[in-house]
Amino acid sequence: MRRVYLDYNATAPLRPEAREAMLAAFDLAGNPSSVHAEGRAAKALIERARGQVAEAFGADGADVIFTSGATEAAALACAGRGLSGAGVEHDAVGAWVDEVLPVDGQGRVTVGDPGRSVLQAANSETGVVQDLPQGLAVVDATQAFGKLPFAFNWAGCEMALISAHKLGGPKGVGALVVRRGTDVAAHLRGGGQEMGRRAGTENVAAIAGFGAAAQQAARDLADGVWDRVLELRKILEKAIEAGAKETILVGKDTQRLPNTCCFVTPGWKGETQVMTMDLAGFAVSAGSACSSGKVRASKVLAAMGFDEAAAACAMRVSLGPDTTEENVLRFAEAWLSKLERHRARSAA
Repeated sequence: MRRVYLDYNATAPLRPEAREAMLAAFDLAGNPSSVHAEGRAAKALIERARGQVAEAFGADGADVIFTSGATEAAALACAGRGLSGAGVEHDAVGAWVDEVLPVDGQGRVTVGDPGRSVLQAANSETGVVQDLPQGLAVVDATQAFGKLPFAFNWAGCEMALISAHKLGGPKGVGALVVRRGTDVAAHLRGGGQEMGRRAGTENVAAIAGFGAAAQQAARDLADGVWDRVLELRKILEKAIEAGAKETILVGKDTQRLPNTCCFVTPGWKGETQVMTMDLAGFAVSAGSACSSGKVRASKVLAAMGFDEAAAACAMRVSLGPDTTEENVLRFAEAWLSKLERHRARSAA
């Protein structure tokens, strides 16, 4: 069986450029905090990657603090600040939210006090893109980075969260991007790495892979790769709407990530759909990868006003630069065939 990967929002396959950069980094023996030649070589690789990530994200190199991922970056940015956030935020952000912001039926968030709020640029489950007000305390750009034009220096926020593996870098590395002059208290204390904000010997190979992936992701964006992906998403959604009248396309009437299609089919559990399609050769998701495997309704859809029964019947398909029209059409055909079987069983 030739499998088709359609779960890019959970993690994107490692880019060849990132793999090559990581393999080269593995040959460096030095600790980047050491002052000898080997140490300086490792440090130079980190600084090169810092510059690559910063350029791709529209920031300055000195603004980028490397972390173990966006979850650690969220804790570093949000812990103890008493920020407001919405029910559609990722759990890594929601864990630090004190006051809940209102969400409408299309997944759009109303922010009252930007300076005391955290807001995602785009939702991982629905793909819904937010209008980011100036002056936000924290922006979660994890899903938007590399898929949508974004420049930190023009966003007007204090801090932003990003992750490597969402754009084809390795897992286990991310960054907190900080506007100059913003106070960030270190949680990990020790050797003073990352400008005193995140102690611990840096993961040189992962950081090198992050830099290479960010650089290539920026090129893809400039070359219109995600415009092509958007056309594939439209093909998929047209097929779903034509063959499944009862299915609801979530966030259909608002701006979404070009690659993300989330749909609710009443009466057909999302977890069942995912397992069914997995057996058919397709990797898809019932929502955020960090909550997959847990049999519960999507809290994102609940925040948007879906009842528990409907929210439990959601599935997400997220496409990527390597997705083809054949992949999309094969999936649509297989999914509609499985839906017909589900209907027949339900009727019986």
